[in-house]
Amino acid sequence: MKIAFLMDRLESINPINETTSHLMYECNQRGHTVFFLEPHDVYIRKNIVVARMRNITVPRNLSMKRYWRSLIGCLKKDELIFETVTELDALFLRKNPPLNYQTMEFLGSVSDRVFMINSTTGQIIGNSKLYTLNFPDIIPETHVSRDPARLKKIIDEFGGAMVVKPLQRYGGEGVIKVSVKDRDNLVSLINYYVRAYQPYPAREPIMVQEYLNHVQRDGDVRILLLNGEILGAMRRKPRKGDFRTNIHAGAKAFKHEISSKEKEICASIKDRLVKDGLYFVGIDVIGDKLIEVNCVSPGGIPRINRLDKVKLEVKVIDFVEKKVKEMKIARR
Repeated sequence: MKIAFLMDRLESINPINETTSHLMYECNQRGHTVFFLEPHDVYIRKNIVVARMRNITVPRNLSMKRYWRSLIGCLKKDELIFETVTELDALFLRKNPPLNYQTMEFLGSVSDRVFMINSTTGQIIGNSKLYTLNFPDIIPETHVSRDPARLKKIIDEFGGAMVVKPLQRYGGEGVIKVSVKDRDNLVSLINYYVRAYQPYPAREPIMVQEYLNHVQRDGDVRILLLNGEILGAMRRKPRKGDFRTNIHAGAKAFKHEISSKEKEICASIKDRLVKDGLYFVGIDVIGDKLIEVNCVSPGGIPRINRLDKVKLEVKVIDFVEKKVKEMKIARR
């Protein structure tokens, strides 16, 4: 099969801890032809969606470090392959946020002929923190507004600590805890986040969400879902002096056994995820609440592999191969 990965620059990846590198490695181990491209490499030529790609297929059975050095070596070759996107069998859309909407629009026109994980439409509707509003019964109390006065009133009336989140960032970037106990800084922070100096239509809406106290002690749980089913999980605990559980923010990963309540949460969102073409996602759960659905470039495979002594990437590529066969049969 021909499998391409649309992602960030290969040089920016730490292959030991990145989910994308493990997926690529498994494809290479199975003898698939693997291509690499970035969002700006997709364009239209004579009404056809085309992409500038590099063939990064290398010898099998290398260690991960040697494998990655070989990939980087492929980038130093001059040849670019101008491939019609529909000649691919599968395309992993693994570019870290923010989402490149133009690229999604280009690829959307061929999404019925190439299996994409995750789908372009699914990523467009699911890439912001607002996607959790599809499941209002299992999320913390949530408000979204671009009006500083309204946000201040919400926090005043709530009475306890709340979390402010920009809608489009990832990895815990910009996420802060606020409280009415620090009123001077609270007003300043809200004005900064919504860009209050701008006219109202140009301001940035932000999410204000109930702060769940036990996150400081117990952290959260990252659960990976494949086609709506639980693939694996880990607990993440924040570093001292922080409440953010993102690994990029310094949190640590621990082995975790899925609870019955977490299974219920996964079951309640399964059908919607599959319907939206969000086949491979990472959800974040604190206590009995769904906090986020990560669909653009969900991570966690390498750390869960080490904690549970498994190879979750095998199941992901099994699934992709199965979907590609189904798509080919349906087109006949």
